[in-house]
Amino acid sequence: MNNLVALLPMKGHSERVPNKNMKNFNGKPLYHTIMQRLEDSFLVKKIIINTDSEIIAADAVKCFSKVQILMRPEKLQGDFVSMNEIIHYDLSQVDDFYFLQTHSTNPLLKTETINNAINSFFANVEKFDSLFSVTKLQTRLYWKDGSAVNHNPNELIRTQDLPPLFEENSNFYIFSKESFRNSGNKRIGIKPQMFEMNKLESVDIDTPEDFLLAEMLYKTLNL
Repeated sequence: MNNLVALLPMKGHSERVPNKNMKNFNGKPLYHTIMQRLEDSFLVKKIIINTDSEIIAADAVKCFSKVQILMRPEKLQGDFVSMNEIIHYDLSQVDDFYFLQTHSTNPLLKTETINNAINSFFANVEKFDSLFSVTKLQTRLYWKDGSAVNHNPNELIRTQDLPPLFEENSNFYIFSKESFRNSGNKRIGIKPQMFEMNKLESVDIDTPEDFLLAEMLYKTLNL
């Protein structure tokens, strides 16, 4: 069976939304939502939580069955450590080969989407070495100096007829140890596949406003 290990890195501290990962989201800590989606996936055999928080670690072990805790070494703690450095550490601690990395800040991400992405990755593994989630943009974009990015201002065509651009939305990345190493320790490999997602499902929490929006959508969509 094509299955893999999920990586869910979480800090105890967060700048813009204090105690974000343990903050109450629809009655439970925020990170519980994505953890449950991962646990519900038959294609995810294990979930590794890399954390510097004893509180998160203890709660995860108590509440979930597929979880493995990796306490984050001091050299990888802080707000300015690259996610690729953390992933590199995680991969050095396990024998598994294929991985999916996601975030607790994507609570609208569905198990169905996770499964579809994993299946797409393995179906195309001979063609692409990795996969990452994207959101399609079809709108008029401009550079800081006012020049157009993806359209001719002199030709006012409909936005739905513009050539689409794709935003890396950070919901998930799928890769192997080999592709990570070959790309210079990066989760997006040399030949990546883009996996388009629904805009609402890809909401990411960075600010208090994002948190309120995500919780409202979660309740409205009855997720």
